[in-house]
Amino acid sequence: MDLTILYRGPLSSCDYDCPYCPFAKRRDSPEQLAADRAALERFTAWVATRTGDRISVLFTPWGEGLVRSWYRRALAELSHLPQVARVAIQTNLSGRTGWLSDANPERVALWCTYHPGQTPYDRFLGKCRELTAAGVRYSVGVVGFEEHLPEARRLRAALPEQVYLWVNAAEGRTYTDEEAERWTALDPLFPYSRHPHRSAGLPCRTGESVISVDGDGTVRRCHFVKAELGNLYDGSYRRALGPRACPLAVCDCHIGYVHLESLPLYDVFAGGVLERIPAAPDGPADAGPSHLRLPLV
Repeated sequence: MDLTILYRGPLSSCDYDCPYCPFAKRRDSPEQLAADRAALERFTAWVATRTGDRISVLFTPWGEGLVRSWYRRALAELSHLPQVARVAIQTNLSGRTGWLSDANPERVALWCTYHPGQTPYDRFLGKCRELTAAGVRYSVGVVGFEEHLPEARRLRAALPEQVYLWVNAAEGRTYTDEEAERWTALDPLFPYSRHPHRSAGLPCRTGESVISVDGDGTVRRCHFVKAELGNLYDGSYRRALGPRACPLAVCDCHIGYVHLESLPLYDVFAGGVLERIPAAPDGPADAGPSHLRLPLV
């Protein structure tokens, strides 16, 4: 089986207090952290047993995972398993990066978000430079608030050309053509994020080759459809896998709509779907903005 798993355990604490995030500065209790650690270790152990499968994992925690030792250890361990094609995590890059020396750089990757006002620019850029020096695959992005535009431009100019800088449309925000043009100048793929995508009745890879798993092993097709397909640990989910249309009217989050078969994003991000790194026209998925393929949106 060739399976992509979006894993989200109970962790919901974060060291940032972004005003647009409901989990900002939330603190998990010691008991909650212990439960999250146990759930993640159970999941990692399960992946280790799947020697006959080909598995890719994207950790999408509500909080910040890489400030917790068990997430760093899980990524490093999974990156060395022969059945794991890629393991990646969404992170604000606030933690140290030295742990990556224990990971396989050919399989581990980071999806990094820069939050102006939450961390000094020079510190964040320094972390990016550490990733570049270590040969780690990563993308960097910002949320498309107008007040973030100068910092986003500054970051784009400082990053190596091959590092993709993505822009997420702010939730509930409508962009004028002029505003969208400014963001598209930074991220040529911003038009995919600008508007929600109609998805009702359209084929989607979620529920077939892509699943969402929570801390107790409950499997759903994605983070946004609540219907359960079974449980990871008793194997009941396997009987439910198969082609299916999206039941929602629209999909407006990249980790959801990237899997829609009606969009060409598996070609756009070939080899880098999990870490959001676009493919070069004639090369590996490590190209910067000047190399992006731009099919019609």
